[in-house]
Amino acid sequence: MQIEIHQLGRVAYLPTYTAMQEFTAQRDLQAGSTEPDQLWVCEHPPVFTQGLAGKAEHIFMAGDIPVVQTNRGGQVTYHGPGQVVAYPLIDLKRAGYFIKEYVYRIEEAVIRTLLHFGVTGHRVGGAPGIYVRLDDPFGHALLPQRPQKQGPDGTARHNDPDFTGLGKIAALGIKVSRNCTYHGVALNVAMDLEPYLRINPCGYTALKTVDLSTIGVSASWQEAAQVLGHKLVTHLAP
Repeated sequence: MQIEIHQLGRVAYLPTYTAMQEFTAQRDLQAGSTEPDQLWVCEHPPVFTQGLAGKAEHIFMAGDIPVVQTNRGGQVTYHGPGQVVAYPLIDLKRAGYFIKEYVYRIEEAVIRTLLHFGVTGHRVGGAPGIYVRLDDPFGHALLPQRPQKQGPDGTARHNDPDFTGLGKIAALGIKVSRNCTYHGVALNVAMDLEPYLRINPCGYTALKTVDLSTIGVSASWQEAAQVLGHKLVTHLAP
């Protein structure tokens, strides 16, 4: 079944969050519904959002930017103009895959979107989202596994993710209720990145955040939104 794309434009965060919850709750009441899945693509005015694991100390200078507590996974992130935010509202049971694969598919859609603009996106083990090499965002060399899941002696290692030389360009935070997803992914296109200096992005100290503009890609919000929307619909299909 085709996923319907809804281009919402610039919309306030809180009403959008409420609408996602209402849409998902309505699905719970209509078990077995044949209503198509949806993908909401939008842009938000400046806002910090806290995930369920969010700690207040990771926001140290909110200033005039509101902070909204949410029920998604993860820590604090920022949304603002110049960022494409995509909210897949997917019935995973009907789609036929589970949460881990769902996250992988979203990340793959972002990687393919970046590739459209000539940029190589990377995953970092233990840290959902997509990252780019700051010294060579267009190079194709693979990253070493970060963090290493086991040491030379074969014992398990529990290192924190290693972000050396990397910048985060897309953040991921999801919620699944009775097999139905909401919240989603945010891709930085051409933003004022200053608000990221007021927080520990995703709970990591000194994690650098970048957008397409700062790594040398000139792309409009509309173009990036169209490409990401298409890639998500393609990769989230059953």
